[in-house]
Amino acid sequence: MNFGGSRCLECDKGAGQGHTAIRGRSGTGPRSAWQPTRTLSPSPAPTEALPVASPEAQEPGETPAKESQAAMGAEGTKAPAPPVQKSWLVRHFSLLLRRDRQAQKAGQLFSGLLALNVVFLGGAFICSMIFNNVAITLGDVWILLATLKSLSLLWLLYYTAGTTRQPHAVPHQDPHAGPIWVLGSLVLFGSCTICLNIFRVGYDISHSDCKSQLELIFPAIEIIFMGVQTWVLWKHCKDCVQVQTNFTRCGLMLTLATNLLLWLLAVTNDSMHHEIESELNTLMKKFSGNDTNTCLCLNVTICKVFQKGYLMLYPFSTEYCLICCAVLFVMWKNVGRRLAPHVDGHPRTPPFHLHGAIFGPLLGLLVLVAGVCVFVLFQIQASGPAIARQYFTIYYAFYVAVLPAMSLACLAGTAIHGLEERELDTLKNPTRSLDVMLLMGAALGQIGISYFSIVAIVATRPHEGLNRLILAYSLLLILQHIAQNLFIIEGLHRRPLWEAAPESLAGKREAEPPRRGSLLELGQDLRRASLAYIHSYSHLNWKRRALKEISLFLILCNITLWMMPAFGIHPEFENGLEKDFYGYRTWFTIVNFGLPLGVFYRMHSVGGLVEVYLAA
Repeated sequence: MNFGGSRCLECDKGAGQGHTAIRGRSGTGPRSAWQPTRTLSPSPAPTEALPVASPEAQEPGETPAKESQAAMGAEGTKAPAPPVQKSWLVRHFSLLLRRDRQAQKAGQLFSGLLALNVVFLGGAFICSMIFNNVAITLGDVWILLATLKSLSLLWLLYYTAGTTRQPHAVPHQDPHAGPIWVLGSLVLFGSCTICLNIFRVGYDISHSDCKSQLELIFPAIEIIFMGVQTWVLWKHCKDCVQVQTNFTRCGLMLTLATNLLLWLLAVTNDSMHHEIESELNTLMKKFSGNDTNTCLCLNVTICKVFQKGYLMLYPFSTEYCLICCAVLFVMWKNVGRRLAPHVDGHPRTPPFHLHGAIFGPLLGLLVLVAGVCVFVLFQIQASGPAIARQYFTIYYAFYVAVLPAMSLACLAGTAIHGLEERELDTLKNPTRSLDVMLLMGAALGQIGISYFSIVAIVATRPHEGLNRLILAYSLLLILQHIAQNLFIIEGLHRRPLWEAAPESLAGKREAEPPRRGSLLELGQDLRRASLAYIHSYSHLNWKRRALKEISLFLILCNITLWMMPAFGIHPEFENGLEKDFYGYRTWFTIVNFGLPLGVFYRMHSVGGLVEVYLAA
């Protein structure tokens, strides 16, 4: 009896202590010292503070069982947690963020629809000119494009003089936008496009007796538009505009649509080429005694310079329009974008050093020298009336020798990426996603030309020596594009080595509890971390060195393969096989669609390979 009474008194005492602890948690009494602090669970206080007997009244073997029974009873009878009430300020702020996000999406949708309608309108004009040049002439298309270029030019001037000069218009810039190779290509191809229009103006002036003076207005407007656009994109390609966002998006999309229509017209319009060829045929007939009334140039030497310059620089106009479209799209994505303060600086990348790489640069320089020699021989022969077949053989044999080496190097690099222990970078990166999309899209140009060539060769004369060489060239080009895309994309998704080490050390510091120590202990910790880092990555030295050798070799090879189609006569159009099979206009459109994409692919591959080299 005494034991039972004392036990009940002790239980009442323990329950009283539990209620005292609950009152201490709710704020009406002192907090018990034995209560655990739970900051992660939003459940109410009675479920966390269970009635436990005092240390003096605990008996071994009996009290723990009672405590577990009391805990089970408290868990069985606990009430559902009430919903957390947010303050008025939090609700108002989240509503403003939601409205701002909806307004940004609406502005992007409206500007995208504007560009889509402009492209469809201009595409309808260009297609009508191609299929029915009686109702819609080339002059009508020029008038439409001159109007679009004038509107885009006015917006570019307003953006530079008005929008960017407002307070807090551009608080920060995107450090990943506008890399140096893109800006260098923009200036190079923009200058070549301006020179192309100058040659065109000179050609029209030399034929002023039979050409209208109004035709000089259109290339003059294009020269002004190209010059202003190149300057604005060079200066403001990194801007993240925060004022007049809807108007800026519409202006960017209008300018992008104008460049896209200029590219489409350059791809499909072969009137200038037909005019030059007809004039050359007329000159041949005149020298043979059959005189005609066709409009001829007064000074044959000057006209020949204008013709050669126009034909050589013609692919640069399409390439320039593609680069402008890519830069304008990045600027459109950055309108209204807010970056964190630590992102606003330039990305921390190591300087470009060879790091002992020998074989990759040597083999790449060998390919570069051989490519320059083949290029010069082919251009000298192309300046004559006709190109001998042996020069086509030399040109395609060079490609057949280089492309398998590049493909094997890319496959070896992809295999080494699979053996690496660097982590995959799975974070969302809009710049990397755009790089991958441009790389895959630009590869379609040369792949498309190769498939058209394969069909033409197999359907006509596949047993001739030169045709076999062109067939091998087309197949190897497709395989090389696929292998190189795999290598570059795999390398871009690997975490750079200079980012992996600090993050791992930071993770170790966060995992350890904060403690005070002397400078000697701090030095020992740093020494242990350095030894652990060296032990972790020292066995990757041969893999990193192999990746650097492969990257440098591919960089020089892509520079060589970029130079040959960009600055010279194209053998795809001059060998005559595909032109006879598909027809002049169809093959002209295919080549002018694919070759600029191929040149852009080589340039973009060089930029991606430099990033892979630095990340290794």
